[in-house]
Amino acid sequence: MAATLDIVSGGRLELGLGTGWNQEESSAYSIELGTPKERSDRFEEACEVITGLLSRESTTFKGSSYELTGARCNPKPVQRPHPPLCIGGSGEKRTLRTAARFAQHWNFDSGTVGQFIRARDVLHQYCADVRRDPAEILLSSQVRFSGDPAATAATAAELGEAGAELAIVYLPPPCAPAVLEPLATALGRRLSPGPAPSTALRRPG
Repeated sequence: MAATLDIVSGGRLELGLGTGWNQEESSAYSIELGTPKERSDRFEEACEVITGLLSRESTTFKGSSYELTGARCNPKPVQRPHPPLCIGGSGEKRTLRTAARFAQHWNFDSGTVGQFIRARDVLHQYCADVRRDPAEILLSSQVRFSGDPAATAATAAELGEAGAELAIVYLPPPCAPAVLEPLATALGRRLSPGPAPSTALRRPG
């Protein structure tokens, strides 16, 4: 599905991946969520399998959760070697290690600027461990809209100073279109010029 979507979109897919967390959703589809360790093990294997299928002629892999023998994914996506993988989360033991190995984009899901800085530093250390340039990974953070456009813009600017290149503003429900213009104005005033992240708005659902 990812390869097809990248083709029909002309190479604009960014593939967001995570370990999973929603027990209600998993139960509804009879999917075993598993323990945090089981999810992390499965996720790391999945990243290796997905990048292999999207970039190699054939993929052979044997792990605890997945086993492939000469598996093929054709036609290949437009973006090479594969569409960028966005990995979200800030788990220091596993998620950030997996992001260092496979991600082209890391998203800090929630927390303070200080917590973002700590997670960023852990990610960069894992990059050093696998001899990967951390500049290859786009850093982004979610910013929850508090109802105060100026405060939201200030938080985005702080994250930009800490190294975030993209701020994804989360608009919690209920929200009306009327919040967008003052928020965009505040972000524009605060974020340009200067070393600040670009922004995107996200509504739940």
